[in-house]
Amino acid sequence: MPDETEIDEFARLFTRFLERMQQAGGRTGRESLRDRLRAHLGVDPEQVPVVSSSFPSYDLPNVQRGIEAWFDEFEVLGLAGSNRGHHSLGELLELAEYDRFGIGAVDYQRVQIDVDEEMDCVAFGFYLGVQGEDRYVALLRAANPQYGRMSVELEVLAVAKEAADRFLGALPDLIREHNVFRGKVVSFEGHEFGQGVGPFRLHPRPGIVRADVVLPDGVLERVEREVVGIAEHREKLLSAGQHLRRGVLLYGPPGTGKTHTVRYLLSRLPGFTVVLLAGTSIGFISQACSLARMLQPALVVLEDCDLVAEARDYSHGMGNPLLFQVLNEMDGLAEDADVAFLLTTNRADLLEPALMQRPGRVDLAVEVPLPDAEGRARLLSLYGPRLQLDADVIEEVVGQTEGTTASFMKELVRRTVLLAAESGETAGPAELRIAVAELLSSRDALTRRLLGAADGDAPDYSPGPAPGPMPGVYKGLIG
Repeated sequence: MPDETEIDEFARLFTRFLERMQQAGGRTGRESLRDRLRAHLGVDPEQVPVVSSSFPSYDLPNVQRGIEAWFDEFEVLGLAGSNRGHHSLGELLELAEYDRFGIGAVDYQRVQIDVDEEMDCVAFGFYLGVQGEDRYVALLRAANPQYGRMSVELEVLAVAKEAADRFLGALPDLIREHNVFRGKVVSFEGHEFGQGVGPFRLHPRPGIVRADVVLPDGVLERVEREVVGIAEHREKLLSAGQHLRRGVLLYGPPGTGKTHTVRYLLSRLPGFTVVLLAGTSIGFISQACSLARMLQPALVVLEDCDLVAEARDYSHGMGNPLLFQVLNEMDGLAEDADVAFLLTTNRADLLEPALMQRPGRVDLAVEVPLPDAEGRARLLSLYGPRLQLDADVIEEVVGQTEGTTASFMKELVRRTVLLAAESGETAGPAELRIAVAELLSSRDALTRRLLGAADGDAPDYSPGPAPGPMPGVYKGLIG
């Protein structure tokens, strides 16, 4: 009968056998992550402190560019193994000791960085880099809102923590220097998983010339002086102790040309970074202002901001209108910040109480009214240069279309061309008269309202007496 010593020895050997079998069964046959990192750093990676930082979800291409600009040389490795995205770098190193994970393919995410250009960004990958005498391992992960990761995450290993701190300290300036948004027209969107900024889009900059903007005399000049003029004379203004931050409100009925005027200003400011927010996406105003501060000179466009005049923001435990957050963000910019805010609204009556409670954010409020007779004639010529209309026909149509908008005149020309195409004729006065009759008929009353044209019960858009409130209730779709 075996004694206790023999039993203990058998138990020890059997336990080692089970451990060896478990390790052999778990081996992947892939190169060890731990061994690769040790070879690069020159020390066991578990002995090196992890320093981490996070960045907005939309900044993935900028973070990647900043990382690659910091290193003198680098290579990127991927990781193979299930659920690798749910572990921190420290946990990955611990699990790698049991060959749970091994070197694999890098995860990439294709991201738009210009209107017609995309970039393959590292969505999950290890940078093994060298900068001077320092050696680094940096794990970069893209945001993954579906699994609760709302930001870009970066975890850094360096033999000396001071080296990791230098790297993360230099990264914001490198991100600013190599930013893909600089000088571009950007819009933010939400995403389907929770709160926060989702994808971004880059848009072509409009090429609208001054002759394409039809407004009453003096209106466009006032807007240009405030938005473009300050940019052109920034040095003189700063030397005179004047601030560059400015806010302009364009208000008026739908379809009168507010958005068209914004597009013209974008054409006049080719070097500006532009962030477009419309409707409920104005909730991303903090991110928009952060980007504008970083990439000055910048223009933040808040279209249809009346849609958030009564919306509530509970993100900070408060029930203030979201518009107040917008105004506070505007006020939070430094006075020498070359950032312009351009707000548009169809409902100045909703905005006025907020603007009065937060004075000084908007420097100029300009009405974009219904076009007068001269304006309608110019619009007809602008949108229909091939109609070959004589002065009598233009005068006739202008007289029939009092109270209509720029959008109405644009649709009038389009319908004229369509009628001519259907009949096989060249578009001219006959088709124009038919189109006018259709659009002014009782059965097209709703169409007229959708285009912003005033019917008999339309509200009065003319300015009230100073210092009274801005114009009253506006109807119709967003212009």
